[in-house]
Amino acid sequence: MNNLFYILITLVFLCLSLVYVKNTLHVFQQNRYEFYRYTEWLFDKNNVHYSNALIYVVLMLLCFVVPKGVRLSSILLITVVFTYMVIKKEMKTEYVKPLVYTGRVKRQIVVYAILSFIITFLLTKNLHNYLNLVGIISIYLPYLLIYLVAIITNPIENAIKKGFENEARDILKNDDNLIKVGITGSFGKTTTKNVVNDIISSKYLTLITPASYNTPMGITRTIREMYKPIYQVFICEMGADHVGEITYLMDFVKPKYGIVTSIGPQHLNTFGNLDNIIKEKMEEIERLPKDGVGIINLDNEYIANYKINNTCKVLSVGIENDKADYCAYGIKYSNAGTTFKVKLDGKVATFKTILLGSHNVTNILCGIALARELGLSKEEIIDGVANIKQVQHRLEIKKINGFTFIDNAFNSNPVGCKRSLEVLSMMNGKRVIVTPGLVDLGKEEANENYAFGAYMKDRADNVILVGEKNTEAIYRGLKDSGFDMNNVKVVNSEKEAFNEVYTKYSVKDTILLENDLPDAFIH
Repeated sequence: MNNLFYILITLVFLCLSLVYVKNTLHVFQQNRYEFYRYTEWLFDKNNVHYSNALIYVVLMLLCFVVPKGVRLSSILLITVVFTYMVIKKEMKTEYVKPLVYTGRVKRQIVVYAILSFIITFLLTKNLHNYLNLVGIISIYLPYLLIYLVAIITNPIENAIKKGFENEARDILKNDDNLIKVGITGSFGKTTTKNVVNDIISSKYLTLITPASYNTPMGITRTIREMYKPIYQVFICEMGADHVGEITYLMDFVKPKYGIVTSIGPQHLNTFGNLDNIIKEKMEEIERLPKDGVGIINLDNEYIANYKINNTCKVLSVGIENDKADYCAYGIKYSNAGTTFKVKLDGKVATFKTILLGSHNVTNILCGIALARELGLSKEEIIDGVANIKQVQHRLEIKKINGFTFIDNAFNSNPVGCKRSLEVLSMMNGKRVIVTPGLVDLGKEEANENYAFGAYMKDRADNVILVGEKNTEAIYRGLKDSGFDMNNVKVVNSEKEAFNEVYTKYSVKDTILLENDLPDAFIH
């Protein structure tokens, strides 16, 4: 057999692996291009995403008993038919978070194509009597090849990233008049960022990092693509799930004002322990300049108990906390939002907002404190708070098909989910929660989910759990708390969850969507 024949066979097998390459890149992207996250997904015992390939594997193995004269044609026919079916299914699949074909992904595709061709060609040539085995390998190869692809492309990506970051640093460095605000915390960062922007934008032209662009690359993109010399304030959300990341971002942005919203057991699997989280988040305050201003949440026990070494000005906020510089009290909730009072300049000021939850009152207090430091009057701040816009997926009240949803689907946490339940408990009709549970909490995940389930007692009437794996602990917490288990339903996908809502409940009920529902790979 000549090389042309082997090339043609190779191309047939590569067509089969196309969908699996795409899915691999998709998963790798969703897992932030991090090996450990991808590996966890790959070896998850509940991962059935690539199990449909078992049909092909069985058919290929059966080809061993097919007479040699028709074995090759049988292998090719099965491969072509299966490839057609897989591609057809892929084209019909709707992903919650589709693959984004960034420059990085495109470069990975090129490397993938080269490596896949070389490896498959060599396998085809050397195992020409066992082409059914080559077919099997070609299906599963992409899931392992991504490691080599990443190793090859990472130096290129790092060089590109470094160049873009240096450009962004120079932009910030060259604008001496730009007021820079850094915001971090285990939770509440994005909401606080938007709250601050809504309050101070009546006086200042502001640039904020969009959505959850809180990584070095996200911040870099914001500066390079959105910055204009007309902006007076840059409000920068700073995220971290590893030790050293806040330090890096503080050195990058160099804000004069810093806000720490909260600290809790978030990303324990990467931070290792709570002490690392506390130290990392408080680096925001520790690394402010001496003439800077830090704003902290005194209601958070980890922040309250932390000894700040920086001598810069530090202001505190809290709810019914006399020690706080900005204290909210008289909080009332309704379907229209929240009202509360704060003493400003020795006089009581009443604030109204469409946001729900005590944690949002805390976030607003951070915005009030910063606004005062930036020279806004009491009247300007009251108007600013009244004009705060709802943040997507963060206790956002929505009407969908006539049903009332409280959308808190953005990456919940132990504190946030309890606050969401407290809001739900005050609503009319049946109170329903739909959740896949809490994730990314390391060894504490099961305990926190158990506590989450127990906390639903008397705050929710009905529970819809999405996915069996991560909701086992929630189920136990519900059961042990005395919750009526006849009102608990376990489903396998978000589609099933919404079908349950629309068929079992009425428009008079309230449905809380808590935490991200399973992503694209539930299909």
